[in-house]
Order: sequence, then structure tokens, then C-alpha cells
Amino acid sequence: MNNKITAFFTIGITALFFASCGNKSEIAGKGILFKDVTLIDGNSGTPQEHTDFLVQADTITAIGKNLDTAGLTVINLSGKTIMPALISTHVHVGTLKGTTTIPANYTRDNVIRQLKQYQDYGVLTVVAMGTDRPIIFSGGLRDSSMNGLLPGARLYSAGYGFGVPQGAPPLPMAMDNVYRPANGTQAKAQIDSLALLKPTFVKMWIDDFGGKFKKMNPSIYKSIIAAAHKQNLRVVAHAYYLSDARKLVADGIDVIGHSIRDSVIDDQLIAQMKAKKVAYIPTLSLDEFAYIYARKPEWIDVDFFKKSLEPGVYEMITSAKYQNELKNSPAYAKNAAAFQTALKNLKKLYDAGVFVAMGTDSGAMPLRAQGFSEHLEMELMVQAGLTPLQAIGLATKNGAQLLKTDRKYGTLEKGKIADFIILSDNPLQDIRKTRKIQAVYKAGKEVSKGPLN
Repeated sequence: MNNKITAFFTIGITALFFASCGNKSEIAGKGILFKDVTLIDGNSGTPQEHTDFLVQADTITAIGKNLDTAGLTVINLSGKTIMPALISTHVHVGTLKGTTTIPANYTRDNVIRQLKQYQDYGVLTVVAMGTDRPIIFSGGLRDSSMNGLLPGARLYSAGYGFGVPQGAPPLPMAMDNVYRPANGTQAKAQIDSLALLKPTFVKMWIDDFGGKFKKMNPSIYKSIIAAAHKQNLRVVAHAYYLSDARKLVADGIDVIGHSIRDSVIDDQLIAQMKAKKVAYIPTLSLDEFAYIYARKPEWIDVDFFKKSLEPGVYEMITSAKYQNELKNSPAYAKNAAAFQTALKNLKKLYDAGVFVAMGTDSGAMPLRAQGFSEHLEMELMVQAGLTPLQAIGLATKNGAQLLKTDRKYGTLEKGKIADFIILSDNPLQDIRKTRKIQAVYKAGKEVSKGPLN
């Protein structure tokens, strides 16, 4: 009898032991507490210093000082900074590979490779603006990526953009899949076809690329805007000239997808943009890339930049031949002046309260490095006169608002998805410190230690 009691007691203790281990395992899996961190939440308010940041599963569940650590995995981040992951609302993916931008580059593997590169740079949401191809829709790549089922940045898409027959955008830049309506009736039919793909935006090119190409007739882009709005789709315009911006705003454009670069924007247009809630994506880095390599910028030999380049691009842009051709180009002075105008327009629009979000046009050509461009863009926003905190807000919160995903993303608040970057330094002292990436977390899981690790 005693043996039976002893055996029963032993079994009970053993069961209790394993049950206890199970409970500890469950508790340990209940969350990660990032302790004693400086938190930039994306709302442009004063950062929270020496605070704790709790993530459970994919969600932020608590923020505050001295949170209870019982049962949690604790990561001490004293001296470190957490900020929201970046959102780039104007990029291109898939067509770039090496020093070429061609249709043959656009494969599933190449798209995912580039989305993973954005992720390494702390960019967890991107919008491809009008140069995508059927494979991402028929193969489910876009939808799987948007829903977080694939590695890398979440991919939103404008599908196939709208250009001009035998005109802009230039065919050699993998623009063979762009709609090129000859009249308003054709434009409407093409919008109806595009709408079946449920694009995030409709993209159209309203530019002559420095006088090289025929521009879109206003009657056609009016038809595009009207047809898109009937399908509850917003329209983004690639524009350059102030005169075009005035017409576009009057005709109902939703987003101007590049800086206005030929003239400083006037107060009347600003008032109309505010009244009609027209958003603005300045893509300052695009304009700097157009001329800056001739000056050998201070970051050209920095690994954070070099790591973002496709094979062969560094050798191309640092060659004496390339730099001399760029410096001696008739467009050099014009491009440098256009960049300065873009800076002035961003500051003027921002101060007036026009809605601005970050985009870069990275990936459209080899010069516009994916991932690095987004960090450079914030630096250039600060150069334009914004504070680092304001620039970060445009690159996080405003991006989510433009995509209408701000209920989940864009800021670090209780109840939102845990997309964030851990930095080894504080970018509010120097915006370039957003490049000091220690780790990137997507939906609560570490997905990268940055591009240099």
C-alpha cells in the first residue's frame, strides 16, 4: 500500500512539474518587453525617454515606465531608440537588376529580393507606382505580400500606369506595359480593366521628361481621373511643371507624386490643394540623384549606401567618364536648380498644412538605390527646413494615412501592429542616425539586423 502511495505521489509531483514547466513556457511566450528605450512614436510629439515597450504576438500592448517584466522576454535597450518602420509611398520594384531596367528583370524572385532589401533598411511598406506586371497579380504575390505572408516589405501597387502613345513615360525604362490611351473612351475602358486588380492608386505620367517626349493631352487625363473616381480609385500624377500642377488640381487629382520643380508654388495653388485635400509626395532624393554623383557626395563611399546598390552600379557612378559626362551635361545646371526649387516647395507646402508623405521613386533606375533612398529622403526633408521629428512623421504616420492603413500601421501605439526599427543612436539629434539600424521588427518578429549585418 505504501508503495502505491509513493508511486501515486511521485506521478503527481512529476505531472505537477511538467505542468509547471508548461506554464512557464506559456508565460515566456507571452511577449517581449523592450526596456528603457527612447521611443519615437511617429506622432511628432516629444519622444518618450527611458520607457518600456511591450509587444505580444504581432501587436503593441503596452507602453510606459517600469512595466511588469514577470514572465516576459526582456531586452534591455538602454541608450537605444525605437521608431516606426518606414513607409515609402512611391517606389518601383522588379524591373531593376544590375545596371539595367528592363522587362526581363521582372520576376517573382527579383521582386521578393528587392522587398527584402527594403526590409533590411527598415522600410516595411512600399507602393509600386505603375510599372508592375501581370505576374504579381495572377500569382498572388501582391496580395500575399500585402497580408504579410511573404518576406520583405509589404507591397502595395498602382498596377499599370497611364502614359502617352509614342510619348512619356519612355519605353526603354521597362514602360512597355503602361496603358497609353489615344482618347477618353479608351482611357475609361482601361480604367475599368485596371479596377479589377484593385490597385491602391492609379498612376499617370504628366511630364515631357525635359522636353524629350509628348505630354498627355488634358482631355485624356481628365477622363482618367473621372473614370478612376467612379471606381473609387485615387489618381497620382507624375508632374514637373507648375502649370501642369494647376490644371491637375483644378481637374481633381488626388496626389501629386513628385515635386514641382520649375517654379516655386504660389499661395493660390496651395490654398486649392488644401481645400481639395491633394496630397504631395516630394521625392527629393530623385532630384538630388539627377546631378549629385558628379560632386561625389559624402555618402558615396559609405557602406550603408554601397550595400544598397545593384552589382556594377558603384563602379559606374564613380567612374571618371560617368562623372565628367554628368557634370558637362546641358541638364546638369537645370537639375541642380530643380532640386533647390523642390526643397523650397516642400517647406512652403508643409508650413501651409498641405498633406505630405514620403516617397522616393527608388528602384526606377540604377541610380535610385532601394532602401538607402528612403533614409536620404528624410535627410533632404531636414535640409529643406523640417525638423527630424517632422521628417520621420512624413515617413511613417503620413504614409500610413495616405494608404488608409493607419488603424494598424504608421505609429507606435497600443493596439497597433508592431512594425519598428531599433536604432543604436537617436536620429532627433541627427536625422542621418536613422541609418544606425540594430534590428528591424515586422509584426512583432525580428526580420533583420539591418543591411550591414
